[in-house]
Amino acid sequence: MFLVAKIYFKPLSLQQNEGGFFDHENFKNMLSQIPAQDSCLSCGACCAFFRVSFYWAEGEAMPEDVVEPLTAVYSCMKGTNQKDPRCVMLSGEIGQQVSCTMYEQRSSSCKEVQAGDAQCNKARSAHGLIPLIEIEPVLPSNDDGYDQVC
Repeated sequence: MFLVAKIYFKPLSLQQNEGGFFDHENFKNMLSQIPAQDSCLSCGACCAFFRVSFYWAEGEAMPEDVVEPLTAVYSCMKGTNQKDPRCVMLSGEIGQQVSCTMYEQRSSSCKEVQAGDAQCNKARSAHGLIPLIEIEPVLPSNDDGYDQVC
């Protein structure tokens, strides 16, 4: 006697609604872990986690009402030197869609944080966002001496 198993495939949209094998949310989360050029536009966690401080002379090129003195030689972005920091120049909702309203004039400390680095992931974690990870590309190992077809 043989048992025959029938396998039925449902469209992915139905699987999501009925709790099928393919978990769309988990899949989107996995994809969102890979840093992209525009990762910061849907995050903003670093702007609402760290004190954004810089050498006072950098603040001279910024609007006066967005910079506050920190020490004799350092200034910081308003809103970032408090218990629950959030830069006054950050607009939008953390983890959804954000923008820096003075992106071109942002400080060197803002430019130092890169999507997926340790600073970024520390801020993302504090806001309940998953960390970004770098994925090394897999290079083919069996194409020696063959022309690439495009």
